[in-house]
Amino acid sequence: MLKLNLFIAALSMLFLTGFSQNIHETVPATGGNATGTGGSVSYTVGQIVYTTNSAASGALAQGIQQPYEISEVIDGIEHSSKNINCSVYPNPTTDFIVLEMGNIADVVCQIFDANGKLVANQTITEATTNIDMSGLVSATYFLKIIQDGQIVKTFKIIKNK
Repeated sequence: MLKLNLFIAALSMLFLTGFSQNIHETVPATGGNATGTGGSVSYTVGQIVYTTNSAASGALAQGIQQPYEISEVIDGIEHSSKNINCSVYPNPTTDFIVLEMGNIADVVCQIFDANGKLVANQTITEATTNIDMSGLVSATYFLKIIQDGQIVKTFKIIKNK
């Protein structure tokens, strides 16, 4: 009888240990997107564990849905009466970005880090210009387009490894 009880106890421990290994997996019950006048949000119902690990080089958040934002023009302020048509791609980038300009007279682009430090300055003379970012660390940068001494557009650039 003692052997049978030990066998049942060992089998029970083995059975319970197998289930406890999957305790941190999350199977959401539902989720979706909600949009209103104040913006939009994505949500998941059923996520029971959420942690964030931070270091000097960045942060890692564990969970089902993570926010990922790519913002072309980050400010809604009209800086100039000049009509400037430009686009920046790829964003996020690893090595370089391409700046396409509609009108290119007397245009300078400056790249700032998140602390506001100027890390690159380049005069634009072509309608399509490659801007090298390979020497910059992975982070978020701000690309300012300046024409005739006035900031006309600001782009948020995400630099990955």
